[in-house]
Order: sequence, then C-alpha cells, then structure tokens
Amino acid sequence: MIGRKAHWEEVYRNRATDQVSWYQSHPTVSMELIRSTGLSLDGRILDVGAGASVLVDFLLDAGFQRPAVLDVSGAALAVARERLGPRAEQVEWYEHDVLDFGPHHPFDLWHDRAVFHFLTDEGDRERYRRVLARALVPGGYLVIGTFAADGPLKCSGLEVARYDPSALAAAFGEDFELLSSRRDVHVTPAGAEQAFTFCVLRRRA
Repeated sequence: MIGRKAHWEEVYRNRATDQVSWYQSHPTVSMELIRSTGLSLDGRILDVGAGASVLVDFLLDAGFQRPAVLDVSGAALAVARERLGPRAEQVEWYEHDVLDFGPHHPFDLWHDRAVFHFLTDEGDRERYRRVLARALVPGGYLVIGTFAADGPLKCSGLEVARYDPSALAAAFGEDFELLSSRRDVHVTPAGAEQAFTFCVLRRRA
C-alpha cells in the first residue's frame, strides 16, 4: 500500500492547489476560531497538515508573528513558500508526518483541519495525541476541524473518520476542556458540499 508521504506528494504534484477538494480561498472559520482564543500576536501557532493552505498568509496578515506550518508533502510546502515570497522567512516550515513529529519547541495553539479525520486506526490516533501532548503548552489551545457525522466517507481516495462535537472532544480526553464547537459546510471547487465539525479545546494546566 502506498505510504502517506507518497500519496500526498503525488496529489500535490499532479493537481492544482486551488482545485483540490479542501481548497479555501478564505479560511474564515479557522481564523475566527483562532481569534476566539484571545491568543496574543506573539503566540506560537502550528498549522498541522497545512499543505498549500493560505491560512498562514492570513495569520501573517492579521499580525501573528510566529506561525509555523507542518505537512508531509514537500511539494505542497514549496507551493506555499513560493506564494509567500519574502514573507516565507517569517514562517517555520516542517516537512514531517505529524505522527513522527518531534517539535523543537512548544506551541501555544495547534490548528488541524486536515489530518485527524484521516486517522482511522486507534493506534495512529494515540500517536497523534502523544505528539500533541509534547508540542502544546499547558493552557494552550487545540483548534480542530474534521468531517462531521454526515460528512464524506472518503477524501482523496482515503477512508476517513467522522465526528460530532461530543465525539471529537472526547477523542482528546480529560486533558482538554471543550470551549466551543460549530458546524461548517465547506463548498469544494467542484461545487460539492462537505459538512465539518470544528472544536476549540484548551489543554488543562
């Protein structure tokens, strides 16, 4: 079976970044939820599974000084770096599978709209939680979006897990407090609708 890295490298090398189903020209929900935490502009934010997402552009535009992006696909990150031009120097870039990620320093906010729902194996979810525990400061925020309970069964040819707010919050256990949740319907570039669940959780101190 093709590995995660090979799969996503192939996707980003063969498809325009504004034509993949998860493309957003304006990451409105993510930005609203990040702002809702009250995180200071010098807080460290990590966008997990960022791909070529424009979220990092919007974070810089909003004045956040220390954004970081992580993705398994070097091809996707290259697109984002080229798009940002000189501003790419303001960003930390990590080409890693998140399940094997060893953070160089802790982060104040972890954002994921792209990875967790692909983890259909409980062992992989546990590895994700262990990395999150190493990477996120006590009192830090987890802003996470997954396919909703009535969302797609597959994405990019891969099976996904689906969550309602209570199930998504429960996936991170008692170490996290649920602050808010919301539903969002994403419209793909092809015009299809995909239901998402978003939660904002705070790691207990």
